[in-house]
Amino acid sequence: MSAAPVARIAGLSHRYGATQALDAVTLDIPAGCMAGLIGPDGVGKSTLLAILAGVRRIQSGTVEVLGGAMQEAGHRVATSARIAYMPQGLGRNLYPTLSVFENLDFFGRLFGQPRRERERRIAELLAATGLDPFPDRPAGKLSGGMKQKLGLCCALIHDPDLLVLDEPTTGVDPLSRRQFWDLIEGMRARRPHMSVLVATAYMEEAERFDWLAAMDDGRVIAAGTPDAVRRQAGAQTLEEAFVALLPPEKRARHSPLAARPRLAADGPAAIEAEGLTCRFGDFTAVDHVSFRIGRGEIFGFLGSNGCGKTTTMKMLTGLLPASEGTAKLFGRPLDARDLETRRRVGYMSQSFSLYGELTVRQNLVLHAGLFHLPRERIGPRVAEMLARFDLEAVAEARPEALPLGMRQRLQLAVAVIHEPEMLILDEPTSGVDPVARDAFWRILLDLSRDEGVTIFISTHFMNEAERCDRISLMHAGKVLAVGTPEALKQERGSASLEEAFVSHLAEAAGIRLDEPPARHGAAGGRSVVAASPPDAPPPRRFDAGRLWAYARRETMEILRDPIRLAFALLGPIILMITFGFGISFDVERLSFAVFDQDRSAESRRLTESFSGSRYFVERAPIDSAEALETRLRSGELALAIEIPPDFGRDLTAGRRPEVAVTLDGAMPFRAETARGYVQGLALRYLEEEARERLGHASAPSPVGVETRFRYNQAFKSVYAIVPSVIMLMLVLIPAIMTAVGVVREKEAGSIANFRATPVGRLEFLLGKQLPYVAIALASFVTLLVLALALFGVGVKGSLPVLVAGTLLYVLATTGFGLLVSSFTRTQIAAVFATSVISMVPAVNFSGLLVPVSSLSGGGRLLGLAFPAAWYQPISVGTFTKGLHLGALWPNLAALAGFAALFLVAARAALAKQEP
Repeated sequence: MSAAPVARIAGLSHRYGATQALDAVTLDIPAGCMAGLIGPDGVGKSTLLAILAGVRRIQSGTVEVLGGAMQEAGHRVATSARIAYMPQGLGRNLYPTLSVFENLDFFGRLFGQPRRERERRIAELLAATGLDPFPDRPAGKLSGGMKQKLGLCCALIHDPDLLVLDEPTTGVDPLSRRQFWDLIEGMRARRPHMSVLVATAYMEEAERFDWLAAMDDGRVIAAGTPDAVRRQAGAQTLEEAFVALLPPEKRARHSPLAARPRLAADGPAAIEAEGLTCRFGDFTAVDHVSFRIGRGEIFGFLGSNGCGKTTTMKMLTGLLPASEGTAKLFGRPLDARDLETRRRVGYMSQSFSLYGELTVRQNLVLHAGLFHLPRERIGPRVAEMLARFDLEAVAEARPEALPLGMRQRLQLAVAVIHEPEMLILDEPTSGVDPVARDAFWRILLDLSRDEGVTIFISTHFMNEAERCDRISLMHAGKVLAVGTPEALKQERGSASLEEAFVSHLAEAAGIRLDEPPARHGAAGGRSVVAASPPDAPPPRRFDAGRLWAYARRETMEILRDPIRLAFALLGPIILMITFGFGISFDVERLSFAVFDQDRSAESRRLTESFSGSRYFVERAPIDSAEALETRLRSGELALAIEIPPDFGRDLTAGRRPEVAVTLDGAMPFRAETARGYVQGLALRYLEEEARERLGHASAPSPVGVETRFRYNQAFKSVYAIVPSVIMLMLVLIPAIMTAVGVVREKEAGSIANFRATPVGRLEFLLGKQLPYVAIALASFVTLLVLALALFGVGVKGSLPVLVAGTLLYVLATTGFGLLVSSFTRTQIAAVFATSVISMVPAVNFSGLLVPVSSLSGGGRLLGLAFPAAWYQPISVGTFTKGLHLGALWPNLAALAGFAALFLVAARAALAKQEP
């Protein structure tokens, strides 16, 4: 070990609201060694690692890493190329749709490596990890162990001096774990100066660390070599030492878990599987699996990642149909539609599957109701579950605020709320600390031994497998062996169950275990990584290569996501057609009918003046006042004309007869326009009547007024609707897609790559934005062609001005999406926030319905404060009015300002570090 520590921590505290994650931690972590953090869930291990990697902000205290203070932004930037951070979770730093090679290539680009160097490093890392046969396989289709190996390769591609790994082998099978750590050892042998800092939930892994620190409640309770920690606790194993070092009140709640024999049970087996097979297309996930599980038995399901354990469990619960084979539950053929049989089974999925919006108590009440517990039993049963699973203190808390161990206990409580006879548990303790695992297993043993519940459980923990009555070993969809743990050890001549399991897996996978671990660190005799730290200059503040890396990666992900691509390109086309044909401000072919009580020549000519107009369509005559009211109320008529008796005689005599015209005013805009039509037709009718009787029109006006439509001579609303729809489509869809594109990284966890690498905020934002700008421009071209080909609406003004305005507008709307993404955390929130905030001003205050110049007060200010109001005149002006640069340059300047303003605001709002 090196004398100078790789990290110095003094008085470090960190809070999440009312939760104290770290409490005055003071610690020196030695350099040049494998150092580890162990402790229960929620004690602050991940928080501490994130702070050391520069991913999380320091609230109080001081932290020095690689010789500098992590509070200083300059030092974080300078050391970002010397630190590698691998977040917790299988493949959390990977991109599922990118291939193995493309993921590594992306990380190499982030660190400014030229193409030949990237390719050399990628080839060596793939050979060292055994991933070289799969360079083109998408990361999302790798097994858990392969994902972690690829994540490690991505972390090591730039030769870091400090490698930070947050529970890298959680949920990984024992063989893959062994290969992973052999790989790390091989890397360290060739770069002895490299420091490795790991958090783990596996005590057997911690045994191989050079130095470790045990944590509880945000404090360090012990630190030193594994031997020193065991001596301090007076224990034989690290797991025993960890329990012994806990505070007395916690230690008192823990007692050794004693094995309890299974009682024999009569009747048919709980589960019988014969030749069970499941195929997904050409891929066989489960290949003719057969086994039998007796009632009250604890049956363990062990296997490599991706071997078909979860698929088998889903088939046995009816969640997946079997392609071949048969399965029986309690002697009855499995039928997913048989609700009575399904009520006898409780299922706990691998991932957390309860409702985060509900409290612990509400989740229990909900599932009790779903399983049809009588109303009078729900309250007592929920209270019993809260007490039995030690959840009373958090009954009103939401699951997302609970440590992982408590969340798993809650899932188990939900699974047994309806008192099932069988439990199917898919890796229920993955990532849970030893104390919480023992508490979980104590409950399982009580259920099995006291209540006769059959338990079918998958796990990667060998000490848990030892507690099972029998276990099944599975690989590549096939069962390798079934028997008691002791029998399987004897069969392979192994000292431990893990050795027996690894031996079976290695034999099935064709892996030789007698090869020295050092082989994993070399490829063809060449060193995978440099033998000494390179004297590389610190990263530049802005690098177009890093920007291009993000833009290129985002483009590849979009092109491989047909749903997103279809939404981006087909969505605007469908909406353009829908709006173009479905929305019209033209008031034509209004249905009318006449209640003619005169039936004279004059009344017939009045009726003909309406029926001869393109604005009106005559319907069957009205025969009574009641019929007039009924037909208007039903919507059959838009207006009704009531001609009184003696209308013709009064008109001929020079008197002023009154004609009643009743309009349907449910739509004020249409009614107001129709009233103008009626007044115009009535005036023309009177002039014609006067000319016929007198030879000239009566009371000629000294002034003649003639109305002309300059820009839209046909007076068709399509010439306004189509350009306006383009304005709406280029604000709604690009903004939503950009916002979701950023928030998806937050949800997936890959945002850690931005925070842990030299990528700057502007590089990240522009890299995410540019692909959506390109998609929006492609969409604009299709809308332009559609406007001309389908609606006959062409550009009469300057096409270059329209294109320039569109480019600036799209930059502004995608920039708005970036801004929304900076303060939203979920894709649903991003979609709703972007839709509402963008569409309200775009529809109501942009000039689509009412010209902005006609608005006043807050409405006018709201319109001018959003880009749509500045692009609408460009779109309509170039399409309909024939406008050019001279009239539209202020709008272009305003859009450019919006694009810059939103980008600057998004950069300011986007935190490089987590709070």
